[in-house]
Amino acid sequence: MSKFILLVEDNPDDVVLALRALKRNHIANEVVVVRDGAEALDFLFAQGSHAGRNPEHLPEVVLLDLKLPKLHGLEVLQRIRAHESTCLMPVVVLTTSSEEQDIIESYRLGANSYIRKPVDFDQFTEAVRQLGMYWLVLNQSVKQAGEL
Repeated sequence: MSKFILLVEDNPDDVVLALRALKRNHIANEVVVVRDGAEALDFLFAQGSHAGRNPEHLPEVVLLDLKLPKLHGLEVLQRIRAHESTCLMPVVVLTTSSEEQDIIESYRLGANSYIRKPVDFDQFTEAVRQLGMYWLVLNQSVKQAGEL
């Protein structure tokens, strides 16, 4: 199964920017986009509208916005970390929030990284390039370790 990215983002403009930045950086991995926190959990745990999905096929990395409808990103992160099948999955908070409390709480709940979205497209593209290079190429995941 191929490595894929789960992008949890409710802003359509930010989705387009992220997909464009990934494409511009030749990151050809599939990107699954979900638009709110509840759908993110449904996808990850293969329930609700994603009940037919193989729950063992998990993303290589989750790019998680915080300010989401239905379920805040911090609650999504907390539930990801509480479940045995997803507790070690890399989660990168990718948000416009620079509030100190959001940063502290994200790390307290187990975020692997916290990145503030640059407003400039070129800076955003570079941030996405670095994210893709690190999480999809350089990082040794738990899944890969189990395959050795």
